[in-house]
Amino acid sequence: MFAGVGAYVWWGLCPGFFPLLLPAGSLEVLAHRIVWSAVCLCAVLAVAGRFGDLRTLGGRTWLLLLGASALISVNWGIYIWAATNGHVVDAALGYFVTPLVTVALGVVVFRERIGRWQLVAIGLAVTAVVVLTAEVGSPPYVAVGLAVSFALYGLVKKVVVADPRVSVAVETLLALPLAVGYLVVLQILGQGHVVGYGTGHAALLVLAGPVTAIPLLLFAAGAQRLPMVTMGLLFYLNPALQMCWGVLVAHEPMPIGRWVGFGLIWLALAVFTADAARRARTLPGEPDVVSPST
Repeated sequence: MFAGVGAYVWWGLCPGFFPLLLPAGSLEVLAHRIVWSAVCLCAVLAVAGRFGDLRTLGGRTWLLLLGASALISVNWGIYIWAATNGHVVDAALGYFVTPLVTVALGVVVFRERIGRWQLVAIGLAVTAVVVLTAEVGSPPYVAVGLAVSFALYGLVKKVVVADPRVSVAVETLLALPLAVGYLVVLQILGQGHVVGYGTGHAALLVLAGPVTAIPLLLFAAGAQRLPMVTMGLLFYLNPALQMCWGVLVAHEPMPIGRWVGFGLIWLALAVFTADAARRARTLPGEPDVVSPST
């Protein structure tokens, strides 16, 4: 329970970390996040003695992990931009919606059967997106981008057969050449923010690695030991804390239309969670949907 709560609270407080990395841009922060996460996760593999697992991965698994790497990189990039450009509430909305998008993808891709109450929840979520679009005047691109990219990432990881530590490490290693190349080009052009901004700022950029890796390890530990329904309920700590940060700390606007949209999302999640709990009681062997976050 400590590990599960720790992972989601950590992710929920991430909006307070990434603005500290300014004036580095979102892509530069993303590149640092990939580089230093790869270093941390390789250290984890070395300690766990799992480097040998890399030789046992088949070609199909490498291709799936390449797709997962691209999707999680997109997700991280959108989140970093949102956290540093006053869109934390939009990011919170994205993670509130993610479980419902995951269910919809399960129906479309895996032909999973959908229950009546799950259909009601998805309908409420679609209505919420319509309300939010009308309020803002444009679709909630940040929320939709985060939800879809992470739901697709979860879909890919669903069919990957590999130790979670190995798969996440491989995902960062596959993105590593692009990340390093981008940082080198920035420094050559004199547009990088590692040098010339003080030791503290450089240390914060390096810290993006542990900030990413530690909650992933906590999540893995919690998911192995807690019922999936419990992890599913704990998941909502993350977007709830993000929303509190956006409204109470960052003072992002919350007009009435936004509250209505969020209210519909929360109602949809209440219906979805109650139905998942009912299914868990009647079908104890049936797994529920749980996804890690930022």
